[in-house]
Amino acid sequence: MTDAPDIPVRVRPEIAALPAYRQGRQAGAEAFKLSSNENPYAPLPGVQEAVAAAVEFNRYPDATATALRERLAARFDRTVDEVHVGAGSVSILAQLVQAVSGPGDEIIYAWRSFEAYPWLAVVAGATSVTVPLTDGARHDLDAMAAAVTPRTRAVIVCSPNNPTGPVVRHDDFDAFVRAVPSDVLVILDEAYAEFVTDPDAVDGLRVLGGEEFPNVVVLRTFSKAFGLAGLRVGYAIGHPRILDAARSTTIPLSVTAAAEAAALASLDAEDELLARVREIADRRDRLAEGLREAGWEVPQAQGNFVWLPTGAESLAVAAAFDAAGLIVRPFDGDGIRISVGEHESVAKVLEIAASVVRDLPTGHSGRRIA
Repeated sequence: MTDAPDIPVRVRPEIAALPAYRQGRQAGAEAFKLSSNENPYAPLPGVQEAVAAAVEFNRYPDATATALRERLAARFDRTVDEVHVGAGSVSILAQLVQAVSGPGDEIIYAWRSFEAYPWLAVVAGATSVTVPLTDGARHDLDAMAAAVTPRTRAVIVCSPNNPTGPVVRHDDFDAFVRAVPSDVLVILDEAYAEFVTDPDAVDGLRVLGGEEFPNVVVLRTFSKAFGLAGLRVGYAIGHPRILDAARSTTIPLSVTAAAEAAALASLDAEDELLARVREIADRRDRLAEGLREAGWEVPQAQGNFVWLPTGAESLAVAAAFDAAGLIVRPFDGDGIRISVGEHESVAKVLEIAASVVRDLPTGHSGRRIA
C-alpha cells in the first residue's frame, strides 16, 4: 500500500502510479475533432427514434442484454451463450483480463497498441509483457508467441492495430494461435473490423467458424462503425465457459436499455450504416495516399484513422495541427493518430501535414524516402 501524502487512504502503489486513461481532446465549435476515432456521421433517424423511445429510466435494463445477444447470435450463426454484451468492447476486455489473471501472471500484447492494455493488466494485478511492433508498425506475431511462458494467461492481438493502422493477416494469425498453448486465452480485438478492406486480413468470425480454437475470443463494438460511441455497447463472441468467466467479473446492469435499443436499431439499418463505412474507408485511403504524396511515411491504414510516425517531434507537430483547428491525438515519442473525420477536414489535414513534414530532420522515420 502507498502512504503518499496526497492520497487520504492506503492505495495499491501500482494503482497510485498508474496514469488515468487519456481521452482524445475535445474540439471547439470551429475545429475538427480528429482525436478519438469517432464516426463523423450522426446516428440514423431510426436509431435516434429507438433511443428516444427507451424512456423507462425508472426500470433497470435487462442485465444480459438478451434481445441484442439473440440478434447477434442469429447474425453470426452462434448460440446465445457464445455472445456476451458489455458497455463497450474495452469493458469486456477488462472482464476477460480480470477473469484469467492476477498477481504473478502475465498479459502479452504488442506495443504500441491500444493504450488501455497496460492499465487493464495493472488493475488485474498482472504483469504486462510488451512486444515491439515490426517495421511498418505491424504485430510481430512470432516474437509474441516466443514471449509466452508458463505464467502467460492472455495474449491480446489488435487488428487493425490502434493507433498505427495495419491488420494482422489471417494466415499469420492462424499460425500464431497454433503456436500458443491451448490453455492461454487469445483475445482478438477487432474494434475497427468493419473498416477493413484488405482481403488477407484476419476475420475473427471466420476464425471462430470451426471448433479448432476454443481459446480465442473476438471483441467487436458498436462505437466505431455504427456510430454509438456515446452509448457504450460492444460484444464478444467465444466459448461459453470463457464468456461465463467474464460475466462473473461484470459490473451488473452496465449496458443501458437505451444502448441496447440503439444497437438493435443500428443492426436494422446495417446496410445504410455500412454504406457510410465504405465512404469513410474510401476517405481514409485518399487521406493516406495524400499524406504519402506529401512526403509522409504512413503505415497501412485499415481502421478509420491514419498514423504519422513523428517520434520525438510528435507534440510539436500536433501543436501545428491544433493551431489550424485540427485536434489530433499525439502519443509523445511515438507518433500522431489522425481520425478520418468529415469530408471537409481532409484537405485541411493534407495542407498542414505537407507544411510540417518539411521541418522534420533529415533521415527522420516519418519522412518518406523518394
